[in-house]
Amino acid sequence: MTKPATPSEGLGVVHLFFTVPPVVDREAVLAAVTRAQNDGDQVITVSMLGHKADVAIMALGGDLWRLRRLQTALTASGLDLVDSFVSITEVSEYAAGVPDEMKQARLYPQLPPEGKTAWCFYPMSKRREAENNWFTLPFDERRELMHEHGVSGRKFAGRLVQLITSSTGLDDYEWGVTLFAVRPDDLKDVVYTMRFDQASAVYAEFGPFFVGMVGTPEAVLDSVGVL
Repeated sequence: MTKPATPSEGLGVVHLFFTVPPVVDREAVLAAVTRAQNDGDQVITVSMLGHKADVAIMALGGDLWRLRRLQTALTASGLDLVDSFVSITEVSEYAAGVPDEMKQARLYPQLPPEGKTAWCFYPMSKRREAENNWFTLPFDERRELMHEHGVSGRKFAGRLVQLITSSTGLDDYEWGVTLFAVRPDDLKDVVYTMRFDQASAVYAEFGPFFVGMVGTPEAVLDSVGVL
């Protein structure tokens, strides 16, 4: 038995992106997801659109060894892992004053949200350019810019749920953004709107976008021909 690798607060998060080769053991995939869920982890299965991946598995849990076990079982089933992102849930330093209920929702979210099956993930970082270096701005200025950014996002309350996870020191980008929306165009609208905020327009660097639909593991496997 290994000692659990547990964050001091919050949950470990892994986004796994797979393509589907000719032979995949459907029952092994379903068993891997069920075992992780029985262990107390949250597993979101997504049928992907476009060429980047066929299936996405987003998993959240308190022990990184369990997330590793899920990843191992999924690759052993025959799925080809083509991309990934590792992060942890956090409460941003700019949100230190929010009510405890909101902090807990960010550290220990319950996913996926009901009725929001349009799904998007993208990584991002803040720029360190000579003239636009986010990390040389005074804290109060950064906090004000993030407040403006948050106001834009709250206009979409009810239409989507956003989870921002921290990946500084854990992956190539500094944050991962996962969106769950009612309709696909909600994803487009919120990203477009928030890109006009100074925190985004001047200081943000975006990675690739992954888009798909949240479904049951069975429905997702059906959609990609794993029968």
